[in-house]
Amino acid sequence: MANTVSAAKRHRQSLKRKLRNTYVKAEFRAALKVAREATAAGDEAKAKEAVKVATRLIDRAASKGVLHSRSASRLVSRMGHNLSTKKAPAAAKAAK
Repeated sequence: MANTVSAAKRHRQSLKRKLRNTYVKAEFRAALKVAREATAAGDEAKAKEAVKVATRLIDRAASKGVLHSRSASRLVSRMGHNLSTKKAPAAAKAAK
């Protein structure tokens, strides 16, 4: 139990932040999973939309401090890379 009023307030605030951060993390992780699955499935239009949604959520999490900005950048970069490499073999097969 907190010994001072200010410590009690800080504890209440930390609980609120923890709840909000948990929600934001769960939201962007779910979107990331959808984007990865859509990219792996090979549906280009669905994958592009899923990556766009996931990118927005990841950037928002980074701006709120839930996720470090470099981690967010790395996740977005990998998603884009995976999307472009999955697209390239499909285009090569169509050219044959």
